[in-house]
Amino acid sequence: MKNKTIYFSMYSIKNQGLLFVFLFTIAISFGQKEKFKGQPPIKIVPTTSKPVQKQWKGDYNFPDHGITFSNTFDGARLNGIIQNNDSTYTALITSENTPVNMSPWYAFKVWGNSKQTINLVLTYQESIKHRYYPKLSYDGKHWTTLDSLRYEAIDKGDETFGSRALPKSVKLQLDISPDTLWVAGQELQNSHLVNSWMDSLTQRSYITKNTIGSSTEGRPLNMIRVGKKTPKNMIMIISRQHPPEVTGYLAMKAFVETLSSDSKLAKKFRKTFTTFVVPLMNPDGVDGGFWRHNAGGIDLNRDWANFNQPETRAVKDFMEGVVAKHQGKFYFGIDFHSTWDDIYYTVDPKLKGNMPNLVTDWLEQLKEKIPGYDPNISPNDNLIPTAVSRNYFFVKHGAEALVFEVGDNTSRDFLKTKAIMGANALMKLMLENIKTIN
Repeated sequence: MKNKTIYFSMYSIKNQGLLFVFLFTIAISFGQKEKFKGQPPIKIVPTTSKPVQKQWKGDYNFPDHGITFSNTFDGARLNGIIQNNDSTYTALITSENTPVNMSPWYAFKVWGNSKQTINLVLTYQESIKHRYYPKLSYDGKHWTTLDSLRYEAIDKGDETFGSRALPKSVKLQLDISPDTLWVAGQELQNSHLVNSWMDSLTQRSYITKNTIGSSTEGRPLNMIRVGKKTPKNMIMIISRQHPPEVTGYLAMKAFVETLSSDSKLAKKFRKTFTTFVVPLMNPDGVDGGFWRHNAGGIDLNRDWANFNQPETRAVKDFMEGVVAKHQGKFYFGIDFHSTWDDIYYTVDPKLKGNMPNLVTDWLEQLKEKIPGYDPNISPNDNLIPTAVSRNYFFVKHGAEALVFEVGDNTSRDFLKTKAIMGANALMKLMLENIKTIN
């Protein structure tokens, strides 16, 4: 076990008994002994643009020991670095602006003229603590978790969740060589990699990619459509409003890939429902290595009432435009995020949208399908103003909506398993429910 996280290898499991044991093992390992209580109520904040800090981009060279650190890639965050002694360096990581929540993203490359081992201390601005356990890569695409024996938490809190569980800083032991080593808080998923994934899906005739708007800095806000070109029954999926929240993005990928698959269920689903996906809501923040905000300095998931930012406005205009054009309805909307531990922020089931009880029934099925798994659900009936995406989806469009937050350290295999099972369960339920509605 590393950093209280169990990592599994997924194998092709055909035997149902073995599958049950596998899922039961996962559920016990991520046991529900102590549940994350969720975030406090959303604060309504101004969403008019404000300045952000652009980090200096370049190489930090230490010629006496042949070491170079670099932040010259999309998604990087390294604001400064000093050498303490022959083997120890200290990195400074700061946010794009303030106030900002406890999501200190870091990502950089390091290499040396010769093989050597160094210590690297990650430090942050006043009152900020270290959150994301280090990931390593030699190509920026394939990642492993730093060995826990090479990780030292400094002044760590003693709680299970939240900022009081975090260390003030950490010290990493890294093996340096002429081969470039990438170090990041989570697996790097910048706009280039996200768009490559989208392009791979569009090889299928029933999936198209188009641009629905531009970000503050002019990057395209891309969307894929899965299913009919003239939709009547629709669902909406978004992710990465907050740049570091990679586990939510990974779950979204598996979810969308299941809806897009060649299974009989997915084919049947696409005959009735069209899915729209904006996988990268905040391309400026992601490529800029931001902790939380867009290039307008705003938390996008507080702008779904005023729509001051071009990213939220583009999705609003698209959704309202497609409804008007085809006289259709959105029946489901989901926004993938990441937080301290898995949690589903739902609309209170007493409030009824276009497909009543869909989310409640869906999560109940997910609970039944994973033995020992008890979904952590936090319902909300305070939907006005519609500051967050879930509220907008439900209030404006009647879509049964939720925010699915995936834990920072949730096993990548487990989040994929839940996403696949969740997508299949959702398709079955929606196909059953639409019969009674129509």
